[in-house]
Order: sequence, then C-alpha cells, then structure tokens
Amino acid sequence: MRETLPGESTFTIDTNTYEALPFSDRCRDIWRRGDHLLIGVSPGNSYFSHRRIAELIGWGREFFERIDIVHADLHVGAQYEAFGYDAERAERRAVKEVKATARRIARGAEDAGSPDGVRMHALSEFAGHPVYRRLHRQAVDALGTDREFREAAEGMARGFLAARMDEGLAPNEPQLAAGLRYITAELPFFLDTPALLGVPSSVSCYHLQLPLTPVLFGRDEGLRAAPAQGYAVVRPAAPSGPVGVVAETSVEPARAA
Repeated sequence: MRETLPGESTFTIDTNTYEALPFSDRCRDIWRRGDHLLIGVSPGNSYFSHRRIAELIGWGREFFERIDIVHADLHVGAQYEAFGYDAERAERRAVKEVKATARRIARGAEDAGSPDGVRMHALSEFAGHPVYRRLHRQAVDALGTDREFREAAEGMARGFLAARMDEGLAPNEPQLAAGLRYITAELPFFLDTPALLGVPSSVSCYHLQLPLTPVLFGRDEGLRAAPAQGYAVVRPAAPSGPVGVVAETSVEPARAA
C-alpha cells in the first residue's frame, strides 16, 4: 500500500531494513506517488541472494502499488566470450547463471509470501516489444552522438567489467564493447518503464549510485529519462544510522558492481 510521506526533505519509512535515496527532487516526487517499483537483478551478482530479494519485495510493497523484477539475460554469454571463453562454453556459463538468478528471484518472491502486485520477467521477454526496441535504439544511437552519455556508459561498463578482471588490468576494446551491449540492453528500464509496463510512474532502483544516473536523471538535454521515470539507490540501512529513511535528494556516484 502507499505510504504517507511527511516532511519536506526527508521522510521516515516504517521499517528498519533499507533506506532509499532518490536521485533528485523529481525522483522523490515520483517515489511519493507510490505507483510502481522496478527492481533490476544482475546474473552472477552475489548481492541479490534470495533472502535479499524477499526483503526488497517486503520492503517495497509497503510503499508501491506494484513491483516488477527484471533479471538480465541478454548479452551475458558475449561477455564471457570477450574474456576468452569459447562460444559454447560462454553460452553454457551464461545459461547457468541466468537460470540460477531466476531461481533466486522465484524463491525470494515465495519467501516474501508471493504478494499480489509483484511480477517477474526476463529482460529477453521485452526484446520484441516496440517500446523496448525504440528505447534501446535511442540508447545505442546516443553512444555515437552524445559524448557525455557515452563517457558515463563506458565508465559504468569498466566498473562492471573490473569485477571480472585481475586488479590493475583495464578492459580491452572487445570487452568494453560487450559491456556496453549488456548495459544498453538494460537501459530502456531506466528511460521509460511506465511506457514499457503500462504504469503511471515508476522508480527504478539499485543498491549503488551508477555513473549513468546523473546523465539520465540530472540534465535537460541529450538522452534522459521520461518525466514519469525516477531512480533511487535502495540499500541496507546503516547499522549506526537512522533506518528506513529517504535521505537527501542526491548522492555521490559510486562504481558499479
């Protein structure tokens, strides 16, 4: 159910597990509407255990009418190929990770009591959707025309790839290209989830501030999120700090995991 949000700059959430940091005033306003929360889950990311997913569902349904969880399953194998796997082995590894991710999401939803208003999807389910195709094309085209966007996207890809590389090494061109394909496949849900899922407004969330967040949500030109699309960092509440609080309107970027 929707939460009444008191106060001008912060508001308290009736839970002690997570805190939310909307990126901007507009993102906070979208959060306050309580229409929809989009949780994106990456395969191979140990942060998204089934327990974590269950907690996020239970926490999110206090404030949003509907929750959708989307897990990435596009261009996963291409990344392994870029790191030297042969095509067959890369595909096997990708399939294994994607299936394990889907199982964790299903188990998390079950542990959360399979609440009404929660739906689960693989990213590939939207590949033929005309809105998805339009938004994805905009993101791909912007890599060639929007310098600020490309620099942020490459920074995000490098941060993502660094977790798979030995310390001190930088990704080569094929690896960076594979990382960009993976990221641009996810971007439609940062650009216009309302158009994709037919909801009035939506907040996409992740547990880190991403290099692309200021570009998509903090400027008035170039590729950017739709007016009804918001973004928030949603992370476990600090043990020593206030819990369940939506904090200041912006947070500093962090490297993607």
